[in-house]
Amino acid sequence: MLDSIDAKKFNTLIEINTLINSDYGDVHGLLTRIIDSATKLCEGEASSLLLVDWEKRELYFEVALGSKGSEVKQYTVKLGEGIAGWVAAHNKSIIVNDVENDKRHNRSIPQSIGYESKTMMAVPMRIKDRCIGVIELLNKQNGKYFSQEDLEWLEIFANQAAITIQNARSFARVRDQIATLEEQLKTGDGYHTLIAKSPLIMERLEMTDRYARTDSSVLIQGESGVGKELFAERIHLQSARKDKPFVRVNCAAIPEGLLESELFGHVKGAFTNAVQTRRGRFELADGGTIFLDEIGDMPLALQAKLLRVLQQKTFEKVGSDTTLTVDVRIIAATNRDIERLVEQGSFRSDLYYRLNVLPLYIPPLRQRPEDIPELASFFLKSMLKKTGKVIEGFTDEAAEALIAYSWPGNIRELQNSVERACVVGAGPWLGPGDFFPDAAGESQSSAPEGDRNLKNAINAFKTHYIRKVLEENRWNQTETAKVLDIQRTYLSRLIKELRISNLRDKNSRPMI
Repeated sequence: MLDSIDAKKFNTLIEINTLINSDYGDVHGLLTRIIDSATKLCEGEASSLLLVDWEKRELYFEVALGSKGSEVKQYTVKLGEGIAGWVAAHNKSIIVNDVENDKRHNRSIPQSIGYESKTMMAVPMRIKDRCIGVIELLNKQNGKYFSQEDLEWLEIFANQAAITIQNARSFARVRDQIATLEEQLKTGDGYHTLIAKSPLIMERLEMTDRYARTDSSVLIQGESGVGKELFAERIHLQSARKDKPFVRVNCAAIPEGLLESELFGHVKGAFTNAVQTRRGRFELADGGTIFLDEIGDMPLALQAKLLRVLQQKTFEKVGSDTTLTVDVRIIAATNRDIERLVEQGSFRSDLYYRLNVLPLYIPPLRQRPEDIPELASFFLKSMLKKTGKVIEGFTDEAAEALIAYSWPGNIRELQNSVERACVVGAGPWLGPGDFFPDAAGESQSSAPEGDRNLKNAINAFKTHYIRKVLEENRWNQTETAKVLDIQRTYLSRLIKELRISNLRDKNSRPMI
């Protein structure tokens, strides 16, 4: 063991140890720092750090310092070959002060790079007693020999290097797990990843962040599949209730006879099969947020009880006369025209006004084409992790087809299309036919072969998109201009410039 502690060496160890426990970002830089310090303190002329690849049974140079360092890094060493290979195979430290006459010495690398090794010491780097690499120092300065004290110091530096590598591997593993969890769409009680790039959605996200600061009810409206639940999740996660439960209820998926019990719970014997008292979703959400999806499908009789919860925060379980109090924020969502339901008398107006304190409309995917490439790439990465297939991405034609398509099923339909393409696509690139089995027509016509510059691609998209919105508004230019958020005169000019006509009726004229 070391008889005395050299202050310079000790301070260097403290400095490196501090870096090991604070910096995982530049592992190669930290290993280089460790080897450089060991080389200087042990007075070596050159040094290397080799890592073991146990599958290939060879060592490769991770760090190489000295006049020939850059040349050395192109070589690998077989396990058991040369002095470094011997140290890795036997997991033992060694001092060789007569390298030329040592039978373990491999002369091929020194001869190839024109470097003469006279003295050398090498030590294993260990994680749980398993050798993961070797540190070697060559040629002690001024013709001196390496000593046992030098070897003991080098072993200390090797331990530091091993800790660095272990920390880096653990950090990378955790980082990858976190990245996977963040990117992967989760089910159950987990939260989804919200992907957005379009100005329309960025505006909605700013709005949700403002809504999150209050406890007022939110009513989210939009077509099926636009991602209303994701916005409800964001409001909850940005709110002061984020550490409390977020409870989801799909009002359309639960039979009418069971919905009241599902929401408010029941006592034992309240009805057939009520063999024990059960807590409802409102009790489970106490202190947090409840998300009532498809609220437009809630029966009228139950709407009155929900209104009472909104107004008084109280309710009774089915079969009980005991009043319970809860502190729950309500976020509701629907893909139906709820104002029309109010007019028809199938939805209570007083409940509608109580729910619609903070309205949020999520536009369909066809109105935010900037999100399509982002979402498609996200779904593709997610599917590739599940299937293990090797797919590079989308062809230009496929990308154009994805943007040009109107996506009546919105994000849910896009996700299903990407999943189908991953299953049926042969790769390495997915084409229009992988997404749209009958894509011979519309999707491929958006960018003619031989004329696919950016201007033509943009015009093709504009033509397709404007025609779709015109059709949705029965070719009413005034209404279409409102949807597109442009002046009607500009829309009229675009129709003329792009030669957009009603394909269903060649003789029809656009309505003013």
